[in-house]
Amino acid sequence: MDEFPGGLGSSASLALRLGQAIFSIASLLFMCLDVEFYSYTAFCFLVTIMALLIPWSITLALVDAYSLFVKRPSRQPGIMSIIVIGDWVLSFLSLAAACSSASVIDILMASGGSCSAKLCSRYQLSAAMTFLSWFLALASSLFNFWLLPSL
Repeated sequence: MDEFPGGLGSSASLALRLGQAIFSIASLLFMCLDVEFYSYTAFCFLVTIMALLIPWSITLALVDAYSLFVKRPSRQPGIMSIIVIGDWVLSFLSLAAACSSASVIDILMASGGSCSAKLCSRYQLSAAMTFLSWFLALASSLFNFWLLPSL
């Protein structure tokens, strides 16, 4: 089978997974630096989704690193189907978390006194990191979805 850039077991996939993990960790850290995020359901949803996306990305990054190390990507149709479905689900959930958090931040900033400038800027950074993580997760899921029919 030809090497597919971005597919499971490639160096591009490893870079995408590491980027997902880094942006997800950054999003989680910016959100959790202050304890006030528990007051808003959208922020709790973002923290939950990022907490799911981090182990998923790190696990698949380890699979990619192992595949690159042994120079033999393992692409079994059943496993690839699970990875594609997991990527799609987590991609849509992270998009939903990013959009809902961004809208709550917009409402908080428009209301004036509900959010200090420092706190709102942290929440904005967290939402931005979530959008970047979503973009990489979407790219990874599209690459693997494209690879799936060739198995």
